[in-house]
Amino acid sequence: MKPEHVEPFFATLRAANPHPVSELEYSNPFELLAAVLLSAQATDVSVNKATRRLFAVANTPARMLALGVDGVAGYIRTIGLYRNKARHLVETSRLLIERHGGQVPRTREALEALPGVGRKTANVVLNVAFGEPTIAVDTHIFRVANRTGLAPGRNPLEVEQRLLERVPAAYRRHAHHWLILHGRYVCLARKPRCDVCAVRRWCDAAPASPQ
Repeated sequence: MKPEHVEPFFATLRAANPHPVSELEYSNPFELLAAVLLSAQATDVSVNKATRRLFAVANTPARMLALGVDGVAGYIRTIGLYRNKARHLVETSRLLIERHGGQVPRTREALEALPGVGRKTANVVLNVAFGEPTIAVDTHIFRVANRTGLAPGRNPLEVEQRLLERVPAAYRRHAHHWLILHGRYVCLARKPRCDVCAVRRWCDAAPASPQ
């Protein structure tokens, strides 16, 4: 993607969805952290179904810790890798209480020190909960960034760094959501919907328009 095409690419995505939001359901930073932790290798739909019940009884670190691993597992067993995720969630809750006064920390280093929390999860929390201009690269964003030529990279970290270099500051706050939603609903992995893509004119991989 040519440098001069990056701004209109994001301007078009913003015009279609000026205020994008996460499709994960949450009502506080801890619920968001828990939902993102549970979403690894799972759909947002499946996570939301489980967390509606879980958060009704445990929406704070103290309440989650009180449930224990078996208690948490009972609510999330419909999610893949639920046993490991239950352990991570309970241990994360314990550390939040011991190290952070029961609050979700606002630094990447502190977040990544929590069990089950990697760079992607930390970026989502920093962006969605605290408004930081971070970009969490999941499979959708990795695909869109490489396919369009927006930010080619061999791994998620390379793509993230390239996106932070190329995305204009005015769009960085919501770039994560625009790209993930574009990858989830338009720029599909196997059969991209180029016929309905609003940004195809700037995409390196878009088929030529019929004459």
